[in-house]
Amino acid sequence: MNFNALLWVIGLLIGGTLPVFAAEPHSQTDEWEQERTLVLGSEPVYLFLAQEQKLSPQERVIRAQTRIKHLTSFDATHPVVSQAFGEGAQAGYHFSLNGKPLFNILASDLDPAENLTLEESANRVQQRLENLRKYYLQQRSPHEITLDILLSLIATASYATLLYFCFAMNRRAQLRLQRRSAKPPRWLKANSTFSQFIRLMERSLLNLTTIVLGLFMTYTWLSWILALFPYTRPWGQHLGNALYSLVSKLADDMLSALPGLATVAIIFLIARLFNQLLRILFNAVERGQMQLPGLHPETVGATRRLTSAALWLFTLTLAYPYLPGANSDAFKGMSVFFGLLITLGSAGLMNHAMSGLVLVYSRALRKGDFVRIGEIEGTVSELNALSLKIITRNAHEITLPNAVAVSGTVENTSRLAVENRLNVVTSVTIGYDAPWRQVKAMLELAARRCSTVDANGTMIVRQTGLQDFYVAYELQVTSQPGKLPPDVRSELHQHIQDVFNEFGVQIMSPHFVLQPRQDLVVPQTAWYSAPAEPAPEETKSK
Repeated sequence: MNFNALLWVIGLLIGGTLPVFAAEPHSQTDEWEQERTLVLGSEPVYLFLAQEQKLSPQERVIRAQTRIKHLTSFDATHPVVSQAFGEGAQAGYHFSLNGKPLFNILASDLDPAENLTLEESANRVQQRLENLRKYYLQQRSPHEITLDILLSLIATASYATLLYFCFAMNRRAQLRLQRRSAKPPRWLKANSTFSQFIRLMERSLLNLTTIVLGLFMTYTWLSWILALFPYTRPWGQHLGNALYSLVSKLADDMLSALPGLATVAIIFLIARLFNQLLRILFNAVERGQMQLPGLHPETVGATRRLTSAALWLFTLTLAYPYLPGANSDAFKGMSVFFGLLITLGSAGLMNHAMSGLVLVYSRALRKGDFVRIGEIEGTVSELNALSLKIITRNAHEITLPNAVAVSGTVENTSRLAVENRLNVVTSVTIGYDAPWRQVKAMLELAARRCSTVDANGTMIVRQTGLQDFYVAYELQVTSQPGKLPPDVRSELHQHIQDVFNEFGVQIMSPHFVLQPRQDLVVPQTAWYSAPAEPAPEETKSK
């Protein structure tokens, strides 16, 4: 092994144990000083400031490194020799090992701010080189190598024991999880998808923790074993320094992030307090305990969500500069990525979102209302920011985008209902030969027979059209509480058929084929055919 490798090994190992000299080299240097400092391992030896003949300080460093590379282990058995030369500004010291030149230091290399003489600086350089040489010889002695082998065996046995103990604890923990999964808590079903997901997450966390601990122990053991022996000590020191740098950087980042995190916590606590106050206010309006201009119970839910979203977005904007790494490239890249996503998808999303606001704030419908939108009729089960869901009479769930609902006509049957009693309308066409008073009485009789119709509610018969061959009648009734229009219509149609059959009036509407042989008119004597009865004012007129 050459002397250059010797000095690198020793410098890496004892860089923190040797005395720190305040002479020419500095422990912490900038880029300018690094180019001019001769460093063996991690130990700075000398800072070249002046030019030697035609060699610049950087070239002097390179020449010294080249000479050290050609040294052998036998050269390390000889002491470092320093010899003065020249006088005045040309004075200097020459360092050699076993008669082989290493480098020179000059009087012009001295820094006036250090207040050192040339002789004092030379003595310090010689002492550094001697300490490195002696430590190298000590580490190469048979006694030290035997001790290193013994320590490595003890460390390997300890590592294997800890690794076995770690995996044994993992197996025991996995068995405990299996026994506990056989008797899950009351709130968790044994074979549900959620319980299986929980068990999978627990097993994965245990395995991940075991693997991380095993890798950490392996990394520590390997770096310590490699650092014991001279030939592998640079690798061990490199592994140890890398781990130390990572841990120290993480710890330093965590400590430096504490003030910002405290500020973020205070901002979010204040925002949470305001959000709770707004929730109490909106809940009072929703329950009817308070009235605010422009705010209705139907729109409180959407207003609460919008206000909460705006509040938290404003809070995030205030807290963003105090988040750890807010100015890093990673955060900037994420901001660009999410901005691009919002830009590409905002057109359709904003269209549906604004349409949802139109539905809410126009109070066109709400959850639980029975509505008709186009050809779709059913109960609104959900109204969110982008779409609404309707449960039809066939128990089918239909999802309508808010923009589609806004573009059509929304017929809300529940809006004007009192005590959940809905107005239900059906129609029938009857020929001109059936007295309209009789048809009206039969429709009312059919409505009174329906169990789903409120007998004390609204019951209206209208003639909506006098067509060429028939008269169009419309029957409006009020349903029993909780009864839906499809069920009311179904029973109402059944009783209409029965009543018309009982009184011999056909429902099938005639169409013109030939001119009738006689006029299709109702004689006055048949105006009040059963079940129709003349009104009191009509009896008096007769």
